[in-house]
Amino acid sequence: MKLTKEIKTAVLVIVSIFLFIWGYNFLKGKDLFESSTRVYVVYDNVAGLVNSAPVTLNGLAIGKVNAITIQPDGKLLVEMQINTDFPISNSSIAEIYDSGLVGGRQIAIKPNFQDKNYIKTGDYLKASSKLGITDALAQQLEPLQFKVQKLLDNADVLFANVNDILDEKTKQNLKNSISELNKTLSEFSEVSKNLNGLVAENKNKLNSTLTNLDKTTANFSKISDSIASANLGQTVKNLEKTLANVDKIMSDIDSGKGTMGKLMKDDAMYTNFTNTSKELELLLQDVRLHPTRYVNVSLFGKKNKPYVAPVNDSIKK
Repeated sequence: MKLTKEIKTAVLVIVSIFLFIWGYNFLKGKDLFESSTRVYVVYDNVAGLVNSAPVTLNGLAIGKVNAITIQPDGKLLVEMQINTDFPISNSSIAEIYDSGLVGGRQIAIKPNFQDKNYIKTGDYLKASSKLGITDALAQQLEPLQFKVQKLLDNADVLFANVNDILDEKTKQNLKNSISELNKTLSEFSEVSKNLNGLVAENKNKLNSTLTNLDKTTANFSKISDSIASANLGQTVKNLEKTLANVDKIMSDIDSGKGTMGKLMKDDAMYTNFTNTSKELELLLQDVRLHPTRYVNVSLFGKKNKPYVAPVNDSIKK
């Protein structure tokens, strides 16, 4: 069969129209020969999302944005082309996010793995939007900007008050104070130099003093070690035991037990002890005054004198 010129022309026109449509859709990011699932999401604001923007799942590109159309109520309808066999539930969330400083806005699918009702063409997913880097930075800087502005306002007021306070007299006083401060610093520098010279002159003495101090510290450490190694616990126990015995003795004396207790508490015994002491005193006095009464050495047989009691006889009643 011989094709006429008109048929060839018609076929060429049809092929050209098809190629034009295919090329136009290809440039828009659509592939006429690819089987895919088309789902929709309604956003209040797409925040710079454009056609052909990638659609990702856990960072993996699984599709793209086909079209963004504005609705009569002002909301934006986004058509997505999903090119994956991975099951995605129809309760998944489509979140707009910022992929980077130069990457632009994309859509991330956050699947609900608990839901087994998977998407099909024409389904609508839940919408979500995440602040971009610029928006987040602006949101963080907004309170800081307010604080900086407030600080600048306070600084303006402070400078105005300082200008009011710093009249000519105050400025002169301030200059004088600074001059005095410089003089004081100069004197301090001179004193510091003298002190450095004094230290340099007495360096040997200081070194000797430090050496002696080290020796003293070492000796003190040895003494401390000796004290630590001594059986202080046993010594303290013995001391406590001795004090307990002394306390018991004092308690017995106070209660009238023993000789000392009776002397302290028994009036009759105390009186007898006192009388005995006085009698002993008189006896010793009489021995001193009349020794011949007690030691009789006579060469001629002289008779003893009769006993005469001492004048101060405290025993007599």
